[in-house]
Formats: sequence, C-alpha cells, structure tokens
Amino acid sequence: MKFVRMILAVVGVLAAVAAVAWYVWDQNTAGLPAGFAGGNGRIEAEQIDIATRTPGRVDRILVNEGDLIEAGQLLAVMDTRELEAQLARAQADVSRAESQIDEVRALIAQREAELALAQEELSRALELAERGVTSQAAADQQQARQATATAALNAAMAQLHTAERSVDSAAALVQLYEAQIADATLVAPVMGRVLYRLAQPGEVLGGGGRVLTMLDLGNVYMEVFLPADEAMRAGIGAEARVRLDSIPYAIPAFVSFVSPEAQFTPRTVETAEERADLMFRVKVRVPEELVAENIALVRTGLRGMAYVRLAGAEELPWPAEFVGEPIPSVGPVTGETE
Repeated sequence: MKFVRMILAVVGVLAAVAAVAWYVWDQNTAGLPAGFAGGNGRIEAEQIDIATRTPGRVDRILVNEGDLIEAGQLLAVMDTRELEAQLARAQADVSRAESQIDEVRALIAQREAELALAQEELSRALELAERGVTSQAAADQQQARQATATAALNAAMAQLHTAERSVDSAAALVQLYEAQIADATLVAPVMGRVLYRLAQPGEVLGGGGRVLTMLDLGNVYMEVFLPADEAMRAGIGAEARVRLDSIPYAIPAFVSFVSPEAQFTPRTVETAEERADLMFRVKVRVPEELVAENIALVRTGLRGMAYVRLAGAEELPWPAEFVGEPIPSVGPVTGETE
C-alpha cells in the first residue's frame, strides 16, 4: 500500500510539472501567428571538465574563473619531474639495448665466418677420408667443430632477438612517458570561458582529477518545450530567433535538436486532446560565428524566449512584436545535429 501511495505521489508531481509547463508555454506563446512557435528558456552552454589523465601534483594554473580562453590555449601544467626522470632512464635503456644489438650483430658476423670455415674444413676432411688420406676420426672431429659453430651462431641469433625485444620494450616506455608528459600540459579543447577553478598549485590529484571546468562557448543554445504538433514541424536547421529579457534584440539561431520522444506525459495518454498535451524538447542554437563576434558579451543563465519558424512558413516574415530588432547578421544560418 505504501508503494502504491508513493507511485500516486510521483504521478501527481509529474502531472503538476506538466500542467505548469503547459501553462507557461501557453501564456508566453499566446498570440503567435500561424507558422511560428515559441517557448521560454535560458541561455546555456556545454560544460567541459579539464582533468588530469594520470596522478600528479599541480605545478601551475594559468587562468582564473571568468577568463575567456581560446581553443588550444595553455590552461595548467602538472609537475613532470618524476616523469622526466623515468623518461631519461627509459631513453638510456634504449641506447644500451641498441648498443647490445650492435655488439651481437658483430658477434653474429664472427660466428657466421667460423661456421663457414668449419663447413669448408668438414668438406675437405670428408673428401680426404673417402680417399683414405686421413682417418674417419679426423672427419668426425671436423663434423663436431661444424656442429659447435652452428650452435654458437644460433645462440648469437637468440641474443639478437633478445636485444631487439629489449629495444622495443624500452622504446615503448619512452613513448609512454612522453605521452604522460604531454598530457601533463592541459590545454583548452575549444573556445570558452573558465567557470570553476577546482584545484590549486601544489595540490596532488589522482588520475582524472579535475583542475578546471569551462563553458564551451562554441555551443551556446536555449532549450524550449513545444507541443507535439509544433515539434513535428520544427525541423533540424529551421530558422529561429532568441529574445532575452535583458536585451531588446533578436539573436539569429537555428534548431539543432528535436527530441525523438516526449519529455513528459501529464497522464495516461488515451484521447487526441491528451496527446496534444505532450511536450517535446527542442534545442535552439546560436551560430558559432555570431558567438565568436560577441564573445565578451556571452553569458549563460540569461532567461528569455526562443521562437522557431515551422515547416510551411518559410516565406512568412518574422513578427517584429515578438522578436524585436535583429542584431547584425553574420551570414546564413546552417543546421547542425546535436
């Protein structure tokens, strides 16, 4: 019985959330002309954690919270003294193994010469023994020498294989330490802004320890919820506008994602009227070029409205009373998937 009450409570909460979302959407989109849809939301950007790949001590952090950063910019450096010592040792092991290879190759050349001489002397001894000039014992002795020379050559070849494997092993360690040293230099993967500084110089972090959290300002968007009939007409790449509460301008945008399933269902869907209440998440993205041109003004968390031109309304003008004056355009808006 307690479980049933819990289920009913959850259903009640979901129904309340759906009702509130529907009311907010209806109030904000009342009066929109046919061919356009809209919803309220806030400006967001993807968060990216800048973290270590291997354990280590933080040496330097070169940025602060709020700093704008470019893709590829150096953000932090980990202490690599121990890794550099291990790299130097591995490099010395490579040099030593390569020297052993040179020595073994010289030894192989010597063993090959000895085997060739033993084979020649064996052939001569067998010929003389056949003619009765020397005894069979002398021929047997030369055959033993030839076998000894063959064994010595085989042993030298085995030494060569061992030395080559030693070089490969030491070279692999060199590559490993070089990669770890490279990973100790943390750079920005994309253009953005530092959101949080999570570590300080001198702090020891484990593998995967977070140093910074940044916002990817190349992916600035607003998420809104549209009813099923409008979501079906909001295609990927559809033209959109974002109107923030804090500025009187329309920001050009485009639809980059439409959820393939309803985000919430107010109650059991049985009738056409109830199915019309299903809401779908739609992501409206600001072009990266426009963000880059106004990077210093970009702030996440700002609330406002996003409006979408629906399929079949491509020729209709944007209603100025809903989107205001557009800011300068940076070129055609292209569609991208999420």
